[in-house]
Amino acid sequence: MKLSIGNDHAGPDYKSAIVAMLQQRGHEVTNHGTDSLDSVDYPDFAHKVGNDVQNKTVDLGIVICGSAQGVSMTVNKYQNVRGAVCWSKEIAGLAREHNNANVICIPARFTSIPQAVAMVETFLDTDFAGGRHERRVDKIACS
Repeated sequence: MKLSIGNDHAGPDYKSAIVAMLQQRGHEVTNHGTDSLDSVDYPDFAHKVGNDVQNKTVDLGIVICGSAQGVSMTVNKYQNVRGAVCWSKEIAGLAREHNNANVICIPARFTSIPQAVAMVETFLDTDFAGGRHERRVDKIACS
């Protein structure tokens, strides 16, 4: 699977742990995030991930900032992107299963690194249920 990841200054350690897990599982990762703790603007990195998902150059995206709200707002500007703010494995699973989310948005200041890695694993391992959920997901994008 191909994944795109982006993060601001709140997430370099999260990104490193997540990328290590992804590579261990044999996934290809495009890294758009910073490796520095110096302040940067989260939209610069989230736009790159949103663009990758929108253009289908990757299968799924991962974005990380302090609250996950800013990166979520940014990726959700893309017509075919459904970014979900997740703070637990259960939310990550439901975001995929019920909402067909294709970008997981991780709040670094409100989750631990092991928790974030577990959420991404769940996000990747959960399939969209379709059925009644497909009708609802089809109503999300603006025409």
